[in-house]
Amino acid sequence: MSEPTTNLINGLPADCKIPAHVAIIMDGNGRWAEQRGLNRIEGHFEGRKAARRVVEACGELGIPVLSLYAFSVQNWQRPGPEVEGLIGLIETALREELDALVTNDVRFIASGRRAELPESLRRILDEVEEDTADNQGLILNLLVNYGGRTEIIDAARALAQEVAAGDISPADIDEQLFAEHLYAPELPDPDLIIRPGGEMRLSNFLLWEIAYAELVVMPVLWPDFTAAHLIAAIKEYNTRQRRFGRVPASDDQ
Repeated sequence: MSEPTTNLINGLPADCKIPAHVAIIMDGNGRWAEQRGLNRIEGHFEGRKAARRVVEACGELGIPVLSLYAFSVQNWQRPGPEVEGLIGLIETALREELDALVTNDVRFIASGRRAELPESLRRILDEVEEDTADNQGLILNLLVNYGGRTEIIDAARALAQEVAAGDISPADIDEQLFAEHLYAPELPDPDLIIRPGGEMRLSNFLLWEIAYAELVVMPVLWPDFTAAHLIAAIKEYNTRQRRFGRVPASDDQ
């Protein structure tokens, strides 16, 4: 992770509101490679470079939380060599980026069903979380073996166990208590979801947390995603009127 070479904040209007939590579906790696006659895994290697650029940009812009969708529970259905390559890439990237995360004051957490991951990947996830736990800058939430539906199921199971044990009653369960049983309950809900690659779907991504998030879909494939695309998405976010189910203040007379 290199030092920023430009002042990205100058690319935003002075009154621009910075999202507290940006979440990105890193889509288009395979298509990027296929368009160039390359193996799909080479697209994922280029996607890693885009992830580094975005982490750096979020740190410079003062975005508190960045969530990156790295590997879904559905991705196990891909061809074996691609799955092995993806898992190996995540593990290698974490090992190689750990020092930079510490230097740049980034706190790392991982969300997903970690027990189902290879032991070597679980170890490095634990190591990076532990070594960055005291960092006070950007929180980087990497979603690995993650699915929005499985997260909701896991939370429901945990609550059911507490009910069965007599620790809570069904009447105690509300949105706040349910949210406390999600994978990363300490994080604020995403304000802005960015989907490169042009696909108009959520792909099982943070289904509970994004109830009121703003979605920006961009045609650029993830390996080509730059800080300029992030800036453009934030500008688009600032054109949206977030009502959270209410009417606009000017209409509420």
